[in-house]
Amino acid sequence: MDVTVYLGAHEGDNPVYKQAVVELATWIAQNGHRLVYGGSDEGLMAVIADTVLEQGGEVTGIEAQMFVDKGVAHKNLTQLTIVPNITERRTRMIELGDVFIAFPGGTGTLEEISEVVSKVCLDQLTQPCIFYNLNGFYDDMKALLQRMIDDGFSTGERQHGIYFASDLAEIEHIIAMHKA
Repeated sequence: MDVTVYLGAHEGDNPVYKQAVVELATWIAQNGHRLVYGGSDEGLMAVIADTVLEQGGEVTGIEAQMFVDKGVAHKNLTQLTIVPNITERRTRMIELGDVFIAFPGGTGTLEEISEVVSKVCLDQLTQPCIFYNLNGFYDDMKALLQRMIDDGFSTGERQHGIYFASDLAEIEHIIAMHKA
């Protein structure tokens, strides 16, 4: 299974984020899954890639040329694909994913997972979209999606493939439930 993870190019201020990324990366590698991510060697992006590789797993990075030019592309991945721009990066990461996980991150993470959310709601994706709601990070996103339903801009049926998980055990459960 190809696990597409969106996450920050920074580590954040709370060490719990790095610990949870290491746990997620270890789970990916030890279960024979492949990581698909944005290809950077900075922040949590570097942590997840390095950990999967250290655990004997495979990592595919999809990096936009602008980040390669800035020197932040990870050079030791199983596969690094360089694409012309951010739009193509998002497209390629979606094409490769069997499951999508939004780990806590910044505006780039939000941009990337927003396209997945939209495609799920438009029935263009059947794979699960999971917000890793570590420490309640995505509580406001969950409330916003519910507000869209409450105010008549969306429905529960349209949001059927969007999930929130507070830990790795819940992520595993969602993936298993979705496969069944």
